[in-house]
Amino acid sequence: MSSLFLKKTSSLNLWHTLLSCSFQQIFIVCNTLLLFNSNTLVAQEFLEKTEVVTEHGSQTSALASTEQGLRNVNNNQEVAETQRSNPNFVPDDEYLIKTSDSLTGLGTDTSIAQALVEKREDTTDSILETLQSAELESNSGEDALNQVTNVSQLRDVSPGDWAYEALRSLVERYGCIAGYPDGTYRGNRAMTRYEFAAGVNSCLQQIERLIGTSTESFVTQQDLETLQRLVDEFRTEITALGTRVDQLEGRVAFLEDHQFSTTTKLNGEAIFAIADVFGNEKPGGSDLEVNTILANRTRLNFDTTFTGKDRLRVRLQARNITPFNTATDTNMTRLSFDGNNDNNVEIDDLYYQFPLTKQTLVSLIANAYGSENLANPLNPLLQSDATGSISRFGRFHSIYRLAEGTGIGITQKFGDALSLSLAYRATNGSNPNEKAGLFDGQSGAMAQLTFQPSPALSVGLTYVNYYAPGNNVNTTGSIGSAFASRPFNRVATLAQAYGLETSWRISPKFTVSGWAGYTYAQALSGPNQGSHADIWNWAVTLGFPDLGKKGSLFGVVVGMPPKVTDNTFSSRENRNTSYHIEAFYRYRLTTNIDITPGFFVILNPEHDHRNDALWVGTLRTTFRF
Repeated sequence: MSSLFLKKTSSLNLWHTLLSCSFQQIFIVCNTLLLFNSNTLVAQEFLEKTEVVTEHGSQTSALASTEQGLRNVNNNQEVAETQRSNPNFVPDDEYLIKTSDSLTGLGTDTSIAQALVEKREDTTDSILETLQSAELESNSGEDALNQVTNVSQLRDVSPGDWAYEALRSLVERYGCIAGYPDGTYRGNRAMTRYEFAAGVNSCLQQIERLIGTSTESFVTQQDLETLQRLVDEFRTEITALGTRVDQLEGRVAFLEDHQFSTTTKLNGEAIFAIADVFGNEKPGGSDLEVNTILANRTRLNFDTTFTGKDRLRVRLQARNITPFNTATDTNMTRLSFDGNNDNNVEIDDLYYQFPLTKQTLVSLIANAYGSENLANPLNPLLQSDATGSISRFGRFHSIYRLAEGTGIGITQKFGDALSLSLAYRATNGSNPNEKAGLFDGQSGAMAQLTFQPSPALSVGLTYVNYYAPGNNVNTTGSIGSAFASRPFNRVATLAQAYGLETSWRISPKFTVSGWAGYTYAQALSGPNQGSHADIWNWAVTLGFPDLGKKGSLFGVVVGMPPKVTDNTFSSRENRNTSYHIEAFYRYRLTTNIDITPGFFVILNPEHDHRNDALWVGTLRTTFRF
């Protein structure tokens, strides 16, 4: 240590003086020493050759006088000129006396100035011994401090702490921060004056070393000239960049002032599709008369969050894609994205989701929002009607379509591998009339247990209790044969549906999924009250993601649409078997545009071998924004 402020009586008396000073006074001294770093040579020689000693008077006045004197020396023009002309300049006694005079002129006692020449390194050695003794005393015992080289070594210091950056700077730039043996810093703990003195001593020693070596890395006049030349050369570009930054700041401010909402995000989707059905006859033998169509569907989703974890969705929808079953007399020919409201804007999805706990998600559904969104249907690549299967049958198991309308859904996770989804929904839940409402009209109660032993393999077991009071019976969700949808015609029907779903990602480029389902239906009214029927269905889907181009998908679906295999109302039992075979290729044109050509064929439509095969082809273009 080269420069300290002591009483001339002894170094120990100085130490006593330092310890009795206030923290503010000591920081004044430290700040003065740090100011020397901007004028390295003068500070270094002054520290090595001088020792300011306070003869009489208060400690406060001595510290203040010394600080002002050092500032004057640091700013002395003559010293600055000498430094630039001679890097090896060494101040002689005459120079020191001049410096002493400058301090004396500022009001410092004459004896202080004389001490600049008389004092030598013996006093410095005495101070160092005193400080080292204090440091050893503060580090003794079980709470001894250990030097750290990285702030991350202090396990109770985190980036969120208000003093984190200050600690990091002291550790990485000066290396003068110590921690306790247990790896903690204990920043909220009160320190002793010995500990403070030891810390100041460590930092001052490091500053002295930096002062002694920093002249080698000082910026030279040549460096400054080079920097100025670069600034002049790229002045136009720098000015243009500043202008662009100003413009961007203005645009950001404008957008913030005119944004739609701070809590709501808008996203949309539009589908344009060309489609047609080919075949000789409709089921039943009449001529098939279907024209090629060009139709569309547009959706705007408004997603609002109030907590950052919940979601309120309001979807506006307009479409004019007429379902092909109106022309073919069978639901088996329906497209996945069909529906027609003459392009009138209407509310589709309307629901609110929120986490009840970290493992529990609650969904309140006011309109639409299929139950395949409440319980995972395990057909990940083909589930979407906009980017997945082109057929209604190929998207997911028809069991999920038995629970639709107003209601509530709850999903409870039991770790990462197991989850339970429950839902109750009423198709006419908003209608207060007889055979309607939440509990008297058409409804479905669903439960699904999903098991995922690995990220690549999932298995689901699904159950739905379905009830329809009469006219609107539909036990297949408008997918299977007419007999399967209304096994007893238009009478009150109760159905117990069971499903098994699975999906296995064999490799990143190949996924196989599928399902099988059984429904036991009973007639609750009408002339065939008490009758019962068995309804079966199954499907296997293959997905080849990123085939040909990243984001693209080749999909295949093979299966049997819902079929009545046994019915005590024998006239509504299917005698043969229909097969659904589908292939499509979704080509990712851009991040927001997909083009999907595809077809599917229905063999033995309506599970009747007398019916000619029906072919459905489409070219679907999907825009996302």
